[in-house]
Amino acid sequence: MRPDTDTLTTIALALIAVVAVLTILGILWGARLKRQRVAAERIEEEVIARDQQAAAAPSPPPPPSPLPPPPPLPVAPPPPPPAPRANADPVVEAAPEPKPAPKPAAATPAGPSPADGPVTQLKGLGPKLAERLAELGVTTVGQLAALDQAEAEALDARLGPFTGRMNRDRWLEQARFLAAGDRAGFEAVFGKL
Repeated sequence: MRPDTDTLTTIALALIAVVAVLTILGILWGARLKRQRVAAERIEEEVIARDQQAAAAPSPPPPPSPLPPPPPLPVAPPPPPPAPRANADPVVEAAPEPKPAPKPAAATPAGPSPADGPVTQLKGLGPKLAERLAELGVTTVGQLAALDQAEAEALDARLGPFTGRMNRDRWLEQARFLAAGDRAGFEAVFGKL
């Protein structure tokens, strides 16, 4: 007995329909898994970024050291005791008129110290670098000039994408000229300020 062609066609179409339904279910299941994986990756990236920011956040700059107390003013020695009188009769003499003490010269305002100048005075140091240095606690030329070689190398290593600029642009030399107030020396070596 031969099966009818209509029956075979119906069976084939039913099998195709079942395979199509299974394929669609597989696609939907795969899309759902992909969405879950992408969401998990996004959360993981946010956690990593947050951890990196927390690790890279610089510690707050140390508070500036207090200024040393001013030196004590010289104290005048006490006047010598009066000499005993040899004569019992008091003789009144006119004492010479005391001369008024000379008025102290008005102190001229010293103005800002050259060491208090901003680091942006240095050649090769722009606003982005000045901002990064401020985050690291260096805002004046005097602070930069006071660094020794080891401190300078440590600071240079913390400049991120600007690492190496401190030596290449000779910031320490520039800062030492400016902190000392030697503008002529600075301009002789580095050009017009």
